[in-house]
Amino acid sequence: MEEQFILRVPPSVAERIERLLNENTSSSADGSLDISFSEDGRAGTFMIGNESFPASLLDLPCIVESYKTYDDNVLIKTADVGQMIMVREEGDTAIEGVEYKHGLTPPMRDARRRRFRREPDLNPEVVKRVEKDLLNIMSGGTVENVEIAAREAGGQGRKNALVPAAKPDEMPVKITGGGEPERSDSDDSES
Repeated sequence: MEEQFILRVPPSVAERIERLLNENTSSSADGSLDISFSEDGRAGTFMIGNESFPASLLDLPCIVESYKTYDDNVLIKTADVGQMIMVREEGDTAIEGVEYKHGLTPPMRDARRRRFRREPDLNPEVVKRVEKDLLNIMSGGTVENVEIAAREAGGQGRKNALVPAAKPDEMPVKITGGGEPERSDSDDSES
């Protein structure tokens, strides 16, 4: 694998970089390119010649695969690119956050909102309670504080009541005509 990155620059800077790459470095006024980042690793400076531009390292919404070919028939994967260095003009505003919300091509515009499922808003207390209940069920216990719809004695409709779940030892057993309780294969394993 090779080391690769995506460098997105304003059109005026792109022309200067293209000129620098196409001409001899000794004859060009823009003789050097340099990128340096601050301590946080996300904000930095892009230098071309003696002029500097603000730059920032952004995460792409999805990983982009990079390929190269030697004969225009066989493609060889060379890298997975997940970040981009965005260079902007001095007066332009910086992008908020560390993630770039658009992809590299027009169909991936606003990709996070349009293409990916959003993360659910989960209450940590509910998650802990459900996890505890699942572990309790898996160990052979019961769930605590379960709301079950129960009929009133008079048959006048339903009301929600907190009814503790029945324990496995107290499960009602259906008795058939011969007086023997009806058992399943799983009941044999308990005896």
